[in-house]
Amino acid sequence: MNDVGAEVSQAPRRTVLAQPWDIAIIGAGIVGLAAARDILRRQTGTRLVVLEKEPEIGRHQTGHNSGVIHSGIYYAPGSLKAQLCVAGAASITRFCDERGIPWQRCGKVIVATEQAELPRLQSLYERGLANGVPGLRLINADELREVEPHVRGVQALVSPDTGVVDYLQVARLYADDIQEMGGEIRTSHAVVGIDRRGGRSLVTTTGGEIEADAVVSCAGLYSDRVAQLTGASPDPRIVPFRGDYYVLRPERRHLVRGNIYPVPDPAFPFLGVHFTPRMNGDLWLGPNAVLAFSREGYAFRDVSPRELVGLATSGSFRTFARRHWRIGLSEMARALSKRRFLESLRKFIPELEMDDLLPGPSGVRAQALGADGKLVDDFVVDHTEGTLHVRNAPSPAATSSLQIGKLIADEVERLR
Repeated sequence: MNDVGAEVSQAPRRTVLAQPWDIAIIGAGIVGLAAARDILRRQTGTRLVVLEKEPEIGRHQTGHNSGVIHSGIYYAPGSLKAQLCVAGAASITRFCDERGIPWQRCGKVIVATEQAELPRLQSLYERGLANGVPGLRLINADELREVEPHVRGVQALVSPDTGVVDYLQVARLYADDIQEMGGEIRTSHAVVGIDRRGGRSLVTTTGGEIEADAVVSCAGLYSDRVAQLTGASPDPRIVPFRGDYYVLRPERRHLVRGNIYPVPDPAFPFLGVHFTPRMNGDLWLGPNAVLAFSREGYAFRDVSPRELVGLATSGSFRTFARRHWRIGLSEMARALSKRRFLESLRKFIPELEMDDLLPGPSGVRAQALGADGKLVDDFVVDHTEGTLHVRNAPSPAATSSLQIGKLIADEVERLR
């Protein structure tokens, strides 16, 4: 029997739970819950259980993300991210309206602060149009000041439909739907083994064993480890990146009206620091992107020796590190220096002062790294016998959750 490892504190009980299941879903984040909900909506009477290692749902990426409802600008036309994000933004806002979940259409500007960024901004505009993002338009510096009076830039791309929502609230409603349709959610059930026997899967958890016809892994930060339990390839492996935020001092919230983003740097795989309104009225500043020293490394002090050894011995990670070490060191320096962080923000809003930045939250992104040492750009879904694996589902997975759920439900029908 294989073992996921360090997160398991005691040997699982060997009692096989009495009820056989049609489908077991591993992970009660927003993607796993959306998948479970869609499967149950299609297949009335399906015996489905969601297994979650934490004592409650949505403890990691779902509960730590920025809350942005992305519009689909950044992603390669034809990719899963492009297709599912554009459709997902429409479906998530419709779901919120139908279920009474508050959300805000606060818009977004992607701001070029220097002439050298204009060709990349133009490419983003063209990509967004190709993806069917509604309402996109390029504006000049004077028009930018009308949209965001305190922001300075030479040109900007406006996405009027970008919004924000509390995704944990969304996930909780998904969970309510699952239970109302007869599904179960079992928290404090970390999966430590998966064995395929006689056309069924025996899933061993810290809360006992279950049998299921099919297994769906939506394990986020642990998706590669769960895949290995089934004998699947260790690639793509998950590399955790921590993003740290500051919060804008409440008295200065008038400086920001909506989402303000930089033009992405093609040399770096993340978007860069930005300004994000929150549903509770807060304004988040960030994040940076630094290597986390643990799968759940929400602070510098969170260190997993197992994780560090795994990274040090991984050829794909060493290749990645050789390509990006300069940017990695720059991000680490910014994470350790509030002044550097402020300098990055002042490129867009020069009025910001050191006292405007209050301590904020952090999150960890489960980013898949391919065997070639490149970060995987798109969502990845594959299977082994009896098991469907969601191998890469970082942002915009929350925006796309209802559409990813449909994709998974389609695959499960074929799997069974």
